[in-house]
Amino acid sequence: MSVNDPIADMLTRIRNACMARQQSVLVPSSKMKLAIAQILKREGFISDFQMRDEKPCPMLVLQLKYTAEKRPVITGLKRVSKPGLRIYSNRAEIPQVRGGLGISILSTPSGVMAGYEAWQKHVGGEVLCYVW
Repeated sequence: MSVNDPIADMLTRIRNACMARQQSVLVPSSKMKLAIAQILKREGFISDFQMRDEKPCPMLVLQLKYTAEKRPVITGLKRVSKPGLRIYSNRAEIPQVRGGLGISILSTPSGVMAGYEAWQKHVGGEVLCYVW
């Protein structure tokens, strides 16, 4: 199966798994998706992730996180920069998500990082997605 936008595919798989109240979700792995998973874990949106070496492509297993009332911690995901329309932001214009309750994930020259980290390091870049 050919996917034109692998990051949007990852976000859709996470969104669908959260709506179905699944404990984990499988995503085809790449360096960019691994960096996004690390940010989601560090910010507390997922509980853990693991790499699985499978043929023909390695898979990333994300352990989803839920509240005590069985509601998903991730309430929304939005892909911002798409292959047909790239969205870039300099340091002064890094967007805040839901008044600071969510995060923006950026691809910068210093690597993939959350919006507030990019702001602290005085770098801008491509706005990949919003998570809240």
